[in-house]
Amino acid sequence: MNIILFGPPGAGKGTQAKHLVKKLNLFQVSTGDILREEIKKKSEIGKKIINNMNDGKFVSDDIVNQLIKKIVFDPQKKNKLIFDGYPRSIAQANNLDSLLNSTNQKINLIFFLNVNKNIILKRVQKRKTQENRSDDDLNTLLKRYDTYMETTKPVLDFYSKNSNFYEIDGTLEIDQITRKIDTFLNV
Repeated sequence: MNIILFGPPGAGKGTQAKHLVKKLNLFQVSTGDILREEIKKKSEIGKKIINNMNDGKFVSDDIVNQLIKKIVFDPQKKNKLIFDGYPRSIAQANNLDSLLNSTNQKINLIFFLNVNKNIILKRVQKRKTQENRSDDDLNTLLKRYDTYMETTKPVLDFYSKNSNFYEIDGTLEIDQITRKIDTFLNV
């Protein structure tokens, strides 16, 4: 089973992805984690990434798509992927479709955690004190939220036409969101 989790920064995608990883024995594909790992390694890609993130911009599709391709083509992860924060643009959605088609895979479920800006600001301020993430600066977050809404809205419109797309109220408590997602799993 392959799943996509959508939602703005701070919507709870990572929390729900971790639940699904345990429940279904999936591999979490968190673009945020992958990008932070490149930064940590201080690779050339990592340097480009940190500049974009600190400016509140998303990393280029080319860089993200390169990193995603390695994961999708890994035979141990075939049909066991949960995409957390990917795709974020129509180009990335098309890339993902192409990668999945070339490896005889598909997306089984798409969940959109819908959360407004005020709730996200509160959550991220709390997360910043708990996790000390460099990308949780308030100004950076506001830029990332606006960029998310601008670039990801077309992707949501694209996927929302699918019969396997489900919008979930992301303002609910974590366990309530988890239970709602679980009702669609059929496992």
